[in-house]
Amino acid sequence: MRQTKTLMLVLLSIFIGTFFSCKNNPKKAEQTSERSKEQTLSGTITISGAFALYPITARWAEEFQKIHPDVRIDISAGGAGKGMTDALSGMVDLGMFSRSITEVEKAKGVWWIAVTQDAVLPTMNAKSPVAENIHKQGLTPQDFEDIFIHNKIRNWSKWADGIEEKDLTMNVYTRSDACGAAQMWAEYFGKNQEDLVGTGIYGDPGMADAVKNDVLGIGYNNVIYIYDINTRKKHPGLDVIPIDLNENGKIDPEENFYNTLDDINIAIQTGKYPSPPARDLYFVSKGEPTRKVVKEFLRWIVTDGQEYVKEAGYVKLSDVKLKKGFESLNQ
Repeated sequence: MRQTKTLMLVLLSIFIGTFFSCKNNPKKAEQTSERSKEQTLSGTITISGAFALYPITARWAEEFQKIHPDVRIDISAGGAGKGMTDALSGMVDLGMFSRSITEVEKAKGVWWIAVTQDAVLPTMNAKSPVAENIHKQGLTPQDFEDIFIHNKIRNWSKWADGIEEKDLTMNVYTRSDACGAAQMWAEYFGKNQEDLVGTGIYGDPGMADAVKNDVLGIGYNNVIYIYDINTRKKHPGLDVIPIDLNENGKIDPEENFYNTLDDINIAIQTGKYPSPPARDLYFVSKGEPTRKVVKEFLRWIVTDGQEYVKEAGYVKLSDVKLKKGFESLNQ
């Protein structure tokens, strides 16, 4: 009997201590409440769209689901155009988008939030017979326009000084899907995707493969499909064509920022690489998201989720833009 009374007194003291601890420590009680909220967050988020945003979105989803195991996030890539169409039609909760929002899209009620940055880079085969000369001279913006817009240049001979190759026919590749990469590359010349010429290739992975398999090929890719996020170096077989920004016939040290993933991302962040084709990347939806699980995912992305941006090969937005995005979710 005495042991029973003792046990009851011990349990009573633990209960009383816990009660007053939470009562006298509202912060602890609040943290407990927040953990409870995290544990109860559940539901499915559907996302489609831009290849440019797909890799970091997949990483964000993976990390978010570690915190909220009852949340399921389904992601599919298919181009920025598909992301916008799917979002506006209500087929998905969020569209991944990689170009500027047009007035027509705004009129249709699109809502958007910027989440990171990247850029489109011109590419060639690493074993191109003119690679050495290209790295020294680069191509001017006008050269690229004559290749991708005006169809004036269809041979690498301009950069073949000292090279004895007989066939230097240039094989030009562009994107066949409605995508932000093509639009931003075209906007560099003041044009639209429809103005680009070349053999149409579907998707970023397809474009990268086409150029890697053609020693005379030229194309363009989003940064993340050119560099390996682990080694931070260019994927074997793929090379970047440096832009002779000041058009002096050579690549000066201040124009030479393509060696590693971190080098090009610093150039994007500091504005050394032009915009376009550098740009912000967005999530879009039909009106502001109302489902709690979607809003919490977006809030997490523009706050804690930013710690994965650099590691994943992207450029972090300014604190001002991130704050603006966060505030748009709390109106």
